[in-house]
Amino acid sequence: MNTKQHEKIAIVDFGSQYTQLIVRRVRECRVYSELVPHDMPAEEFKRQGVRGIILSGGPSSVYSNGAPSCDPKIFEIGIPILGICYGLQIACHLLGGKVDSAVSREYGRTRCTVDTSCELFRGLPNDFIVWMSHGDLVDDLGGEFQAIAESDNTNSAAVKHQRLPFFGVQFHPEVTHTECGQLILQNFLYRICGCAGDWRLSSYVEEAKSDIRQRVGSNTVICGLSGGVDSSVVAKLLHEAIGNQLKCIFVDNACLRQGEFEQVVQTFRDHFAIDLHAIDARSRFLDALKGVTDPEQKRRVIGHEFIAVFEEEARKIDNAKYLAQGTLYPDVIESVSPAGGPSAMIKTHHNVGGLPEKLGLDIIEPLRYLFKDEAREIGRQLGLPENIVRRHPFPGPGLAVRALGEITNEKLHVLRQADTIFLEEVEKAGLYDKLSQCFAVLLPVQTVGVMGDDRTYENVIAIRAVETSDFMTADWARLPYELLAEVSNRIINEVRGVNRVVYDVSSKPPSTIEWE
Repeated sequence: MNTKQHEKIAIVDFGSQYTQLIVRRVRECRVYSELVPHDMPAEEFKRQGVRGIILSGGPSSVYSNGAPSCDPKIFEIGIPILGICYGLQIACHLLGGKVDSAVSREYGRTRCTVDTSCELFRGLPNDFIVWMSHGDLVDDLGGEFQAIAESDNTNSAAVKHQRLPFFGVQFHPEVTHTECGQLILQNFLYRICGCAGDWRLSSYVEEAKSDIRQRVGSNTVICGLSGGVDSSVVAKLLHEAIGNQLKCIFVDNACLRQGEFEQVVQTFRDHFAIDLHAIDARSRFLDALKGVTDPEQKRRVIGHEFIAVFEEEARKIDNAKYLAQGTLYPDVIESVSPAGGPSAMIKTHHNVGGLPEKLGLDIIEPLRYLFKDEAREIGRQLGLPENIVRRHPFPGPGLAVRALGEITNEKLHVLRQADTIFLEEVEKAGLYDKLSQCFAVLLPVQTVGVMGDDRTYENVIAIRAVETSDFMTADWARLPYELLAEVSNRIINEVRGVNRVVYDVSSKPPSTIEWE
């Protein structure tokens, strides 16, 4: 996407767990933002024409050996800067203040009193609750910093420089626990940086199409379509940009959900008239999975077969120069170097593996600067159906890692039915959009049951539902008992071979979201 014509805020990454959240909150203020490495030269900020800089928090102490720093010249180039937690401390450390270990560390909610005459706090109440997370404090402001807020444990909960356009807060305005956090960010963006807030996702689509046409020219783009949100949005966006120069490949690996193959074909080939190569490779994958029980070996087998099938089909397509991937901005941000800051290395998309190298294709990633919810919104603007746009994440190996043990066609059939019932009931209860993921798992154990006057010895289905904001941690969802009862009743009555249903009440960590 061409972002040069938009106002831009650079978020300097010092490794905070909240760094992605800062980027998100700035975009919610209708100002485009990107994460940049902490050691980016001052001249690069000027070259990119950024309107403001935000220094993120971080886990280090500024006085420790090897602690990440920034180019000291950024404070002298006239661009407004907001330091958050570590960002405040590194600025004070570099500009004459003194940072030391706090006598009383501050973690969690704290009441803060602010100077509302300062433009950073203009229009805010005199005091409000903020979220602190630090063990160090600015012990001495030096000669040129002025305190503009205080909390119970510090007189420098926020500061401003008297000569330079620098402001710093010891708390985290980006988290929802800080009562006026978004208003503080708005004051920095609008009052201090002079941003108009004219960035809109709606403008992304036309810009992205233009960029794609310019880059692709008359060449062909191959897109690995999985039916998930990311690849579906990429496919629809590319098709609107270059029409039949796009060739999509969709592989049925025998581990899809019930009716998924038919749904993808109907949506993309029949409805959107996209050139879709739909490959039924179920027998090939099932043969390769015979006797395989180790979860990682399952993933390797499925990945190897996928690459082989995809490569065979891709070789039949003439004039192909590009391979499209659904890489999102968190995929980029997660590739962080040990020094702190985004690395140039981008992790490989699970659907394409080493295909770019094998096929000699260049990568095209139209969504690489978007977050998941932004990709969903783009999908809606492009007219994708809600059942695709709203879809929960689905693992690359599909049901192979939800049917524990060896994979057989019979086990997949049982799991598909149970999973479909669970999803139907969650939808009926109006909870699907409130959950981050929900699915059924077929366990490799059998238990005794009673059906009618007969004893049974049949399969166990586990159902899993979680809530999370980042998928790094997750909590099990407190589903209503009535819903659990209905799901259990339907699965046991409607799915032959199942006589017991259990609910997974494990959080991540220590458990993972998927069972394999």
